[in-house]
Amino acid sequence: MLNQIVNRLQGQVRVRVESGFPERVINLCSARNLAFWDLRWESPGVFTCTLSRQDYYRMRRAAKKLECTLRVEKKEGVPFFLGRFRRRQALLLGLALCGCALLLGSFFIWDFHIEGNVSVPDEEILRALERNGVCIGTYGLSVDGEDLRNHILLEIPELSWITVNVSGFRAHVQVRDRVQAPELADNSTPTNLVARRAGLVLEIETLAGEKLVLPGTTVEEGQILISGVSDSDTVGAIFSAGMGSVWARTWYQLETRIPLTDSRKVDTGKEKTGLSLIFGTHRIKFYGNPSRSGEKYDKIAQKTRLSLFGLPLPIAVEKETYRFYETEERALDPAAAEARGEEILTDYLYTLLAADGEVRSTLCTSRKDGDVLTVTLPAECREQIGVSVPVYTETDETAEQEEAPAENGS
Repeated sequence: MLNQIVNRLQGQVRVRVESGFPERVINLCSARNLAFWDLRWESPGVFTCTLSRQDYYRMRRAAKKLECTLRVEKKEGVPFFLGRFRRRQALLLGLALCGCALLLGSFFIWDFHIEGNVSVPDEEILRALERNGVCIGTYGLSVDGEDLRNHILLEIPELSWITVNVSGFRAHVQVRDRVQAPELADNSTPTNLVARRAGLVLEIETLAGEKLVLPGTTVEEGQILISGVSDSDTVGAIFSAGMGSVWARTWYQLETRIPLTDSRKVDTGKEKTGLSLIFGTHRIKFYGNPSRSGEKYDKIAQKTRLSLFGLPLPIAVEKETYRFYETEERALDPAAAEARGEEILTDYLYTLLAADGEVRSTLCTSRKDGDVLTVTLPAECREQIGVSVPVYTETDETAEQEEAPAENGS
């Protein structure tokens, strides 16, 4: 592989030799120390081989003394490529300027590679970098990684660590999400555990406080399940944090209205394509805005970044395809409307349940009212209904009464 690269840099020539005594040509090459390779015999008097550019010229001068014919089949390599532009100075100047532009462009950032982020999206990290002076076109050697880390960690508290390493035209951004510490249970504030909604208690587990309900009891919304206030024969009322979990059967009655007419897209067959040239953060459009015509359309964008010899350039071409359509009204099947309503209500039901709740049974019914289908979803669930609320003591009430006159006087 290395020899091939060196031969192409020096230039190589594929030669076809015709001679009545081809062995004399081979002996000549051996005597003059001319290296050749890839020898192939086409006939007893004809063969082809490859030589370096210098050895080809030496072989051509020496072959004049022999009865042979040399014919060049192919020339390749850097010297022959540049030789084509000997009389094209403007093109050579353009190549030189292009090489200089690539060399200078490698000192600026034209691409970002972000890795390690889970909860924070790439766009938020890129915006934070831009606010701190690091964006497309920034001089790579001017990036201060420590200063960036100090500022970005303050702007994005969800990150615990960030580093920016610039390698050529690309900035490698490595981040690490912050591991949030779990919230500690507050055992010092007096609280009651009350019912978040009505239900039939199935089981109750008390961690602190006094249990006020038993399994099999029906409770109302807001009823105290575990009290943080208990009586004592010696010191009176004792305040604590009522903690525990109460599982209960709950019932929901959800309802939604689904129109029996629906709008759908009908493709008109009309299509329009527009091209945009993106240079860094600037965009140049070569087409008009189709939204001014008032027609409805779907837009499909395809962005292609240009590169030269595998190096990405700060230039991208974006192709936008506009497919126009019209809308038409159509009647919706009642069965399909009922299924759609049931799906909507089921999704909404899971948003009402606690995180560890489960749906035991559902029964979807519907009735038609003109052009509208009313879908009803009764559901029976099992969930944890206990929620902590603070207990107001006499000290808290006194403090509130003292603050009230002060506010009125002011």
